[in-house]
Amino acid sequence: MAILLTATFSSNAQTQKIKKRKKEIYFSWGYNTESYTNSNVRINQPSLGNNYIWVNINGNDHRGWDDGLFHKAISIPQYNYRLGLFINRKRGIAVEINFDHTKFLFSDQTARLHGTLNGKQVDTLINFNGANGYYYYLNNGANFLLFNLVKRWHLIADRSENIKFDLLAKAGIGPVIPHVQNGFFLDSTAGSLQEKPNDPHFQLGGWNIGAEAALRATFCKYVYLEYSNKLDYARYSGLKIYEGTAKQAFGTFEWILSLGVTLPIGKKVEE
Repeated sequence: MAILLTATFSSNAQTQKIKKRKKEIYFSWGYNTESYTNSNVRINQPSLGNNYIWVNINGNDHRGWDDGLFHKAISIPQYNYRLGLFINRKRGIAVEINFDHTKFLFSDQTARLHGTLNGKQVDTLINFNGANGYYYYLNNGANFLLFNLVKRWHLIADRSENIKFDLLAKAGIGPVIPHVQNGFFLDSTAGSLQEKPNDPHFQLGGWNIGAEAALRATFCKYVYLEYSNKLDYARYSGLKIYEGTAKQAFGTFEWILSLGVTLPIGKKVEE
């Protein structure tokens, strides 16, 4: 009888240990920095006789924490968030909304301008910088939004899983939502080239694809710190500028650090 009770208790305990919630939801917030490939920016302003390209320009980001991260609203620096659902925890399969508020600034540089300006063919070098009144910013965001598929691999954990490490791979596609700010020289009615700022605005302005690899450390089962690297390719088109549009495409490499929470949900199943 004692042997039977012991065996039953052992069996019940083992069953309890292998029952887990089937699904898991997570959310994180973090900050990023990135580098960009060189790219062309095509400007088309038919009414002004302009159809030219800034050739092979260099762009940079604007992190926003260099002069004090905790002295600004959390949404001012380059931030990112992730909202995901593991639809199958055992297999490590999830879907995720993945947003990066990145900033792209046309760096101060000597830039080549090629095409038609004021109805005339040009191929020249321009000292492009804000001091001249010329600027091209996606400064309130180049803004990558991706709908990702996610795969997770468990690496190591303690017995109670209060501390564990996971590797995640993510890939997806989605729209870009840029905020366009610029001032280009646009007409010569005053006898010399004059710049005209656009009205800054957000818009759906193209698409992007991306892939990300992340290392996640989870503490006390529910709180995690995640470091990831991401590759993204974005094509911007129809960006509204004064009397016309701009288009551009570039690649991005990101470094991202995020803090998040994860919660098991759904019914319990045996694993």
